[in-house]
Amino acid sequence: MSEEFAERLNQVEQRIAAACEKAGRSRDSVRLLAVSKTKPPAAVREAVACGLRMFGENKVQEAQSKIPMCPSGLEWHLIGHLQSNKAKIAAQYFQMVHSVDSLKLLQALESHAGRTLPVLLQVNISGESAKFGMKPEDVSDVIDAANQMQKCEVHGLMTIPPFSPDPEKTRKHFSSLRALRDQLQEETGTPLPELSMGMSHDLEVAIQEGSTWVRIGTDLFGKRG
Repeated sequence: MSEEFAERLNQVEQRIAAACEKAGRSRDSVRLLAVSKTKPPAAVREAVACGLRMFGENKVQEAQSKIPMCPSGLEWHLIGHLQSNKAKIAAQYFQMVHSVDSLKLLQALESHAGRTLPVLLQVNISGESAKFGMKPEDVSDVIDAANQMQKCEVHGLMTIPPFSPDPEKTRKHFSSLRALRDQLQEETGTPLPELSMGMSHDLEVAIQEGSTWVRIGTDLFGKRG
């Protein structure tokens, strides 16, 4: 087990715990997703030796070759943009998809999933043209469609705010996603317990605003190679 990785993990855990305490939340209410994209299987094994079991990948092709070389019994989450034509592979390799950004993609996953597949709907809460994600006003109809499906289950929402070196500038995007989630729960009658938001530089703000999944790559694995 790498002492260096263990120390980085300890620092991240301390930040999560402190943010939960400040927000008056239980530490158990926030899950750490180790973002292993671009990192080799050896890095995943190092993380597993330190007790991590849930990993996030950005690209289906990378995960398809990497996952078989990693320890078994891990939980893999897709957090990057997914094209509908790769939905079959994604449904096979991932236990959860955080980045469903259209009804077409949801339908493709439904047609290929061989089991219940929890998904999060990615919302472009900032309205940035360069960002993936559905418009806030379109999410309700997608949830209604999902409620008629047999395998895909919408468990909540995900967003990627515009990057800012000042985490406080991302707060409004996180609070907007939480408010949208609350509104959608009321409108659709669908429980949406999960909010996937917050990364290495802004996890504290995300937790204060209700995140249940923080996606941490750089502060665990170091800069991308």
